[in-house]
Amino acid sequence: MSQYLIASDLDNTLLNAEHRVDALTRDTLRTLSAQGQVIVLASGRHYHDIAAIRRQLEIPAWIISSNGAHLHDSEDRLVNETLVPTALVQALVDMPRPPTVRLNLYTQDRWLIDAEAPELLPLHAMSGFTYQVDDMQHLEHEHVGKVLYIGEPALLEPLERILRERHGEMLHITYSAANSLEIMYRGVNKATALSRALKALDIPIERALAFGDNFNDIEMLTLAGNAYVVSNAHPEVIDQLPRARTIGAHHESAVARALRQFFVLD
Repeated sequence: MSQYLIASDLDNTLLNAEHRVDALTRDTLRTLSAQGQVIVLASGRHYHDIAAIRRQLEIPAWIISSNGAHLHDSEDRLVNETLVPTALVQALVDMPRPPTVRLNLYTQDRWLIDAEAPELLPLHAMSGFTYQVDDMQHLEHEHVGKVLYIGEPALLEPLERILRERHGEMLHITYSAANSLEIMYRGVNKATALSRALKALDIPIERALAFGDNFNDIEMLTLAGNAYVVSNAHPEVIDQLPRARTIGAHHESAVARALRQFFVLD
C-alpha cells in the first residue's frame, strides 16, 4: 500500500465530547501507524499539550501546533517555526479588551494567561498541560507563536475588527471556536505547516487526508487531496468546503470510522 499522510484537528474533531481519545480512535491510529501511514496531530493547542496526547496514543506522530506556528516531526525535531514579532505581541497585549475576555500567549514552552480561568482546565485534562497567570509586562525574551483571546463571541467581534484594521496585513486571524479568536503571524496556518511536512516526507498532496471542524482548519482541508469535515463542524466551514466529505460527529468516533473505511480495516 502507498504511504499516506493523515492530518487531524483535535478538539471537536478527533477528540470526543470529554476532550479525550476514545478506544476506537486510539486503536485505529495505532494500527495505521504500524502499517507505515504518517499521522499528524494538527491543532491550535500548544506543542507540549499535543505532545502529551501523542505519548498517550503511543504513536510516532508529527505535530502541527499553534495553528501552524510550529511543526515538529515524529522524533520531536523542530522542522519549522514562525513566531509573532515581539512588537506585534506587545501591541496585542496593550490593546484594550473587555475585562471578561482572557488574553493568552503561547510561547515556545509556556501557556501564559492574564487571569485565572478554571473553566479552561477540563479541555486539557487528558494532557495535564496548563496555563500560568502572568502580567505580560516583560515579553522581550518570550518567543510567541500564537496570541489567543477567549470570551463571548459578541465581545470578540469588535476586537477582531480592530485587529484587522490595525494589523491585518501582518497577522493571520481566525477562530478555532466561537469563543476563541486566534492570531498568528501572516502566512501561518495549518496548511503551510502541512505542506512542509508533505515535502519533507515526499508524499504528494493527493495522498493526504485531513479532518477538521472550524475556521482554523479551512486552509488545511482545502489543501489536502482528501478532505473530511465532521457533522458538528461550523455550518459556514462546511459551506466553504464543497468538495469535502461530511462524516459523523466527533463524539461518534467519526474520524476513526472514516479512516477504517478508507483503509479497509474492518
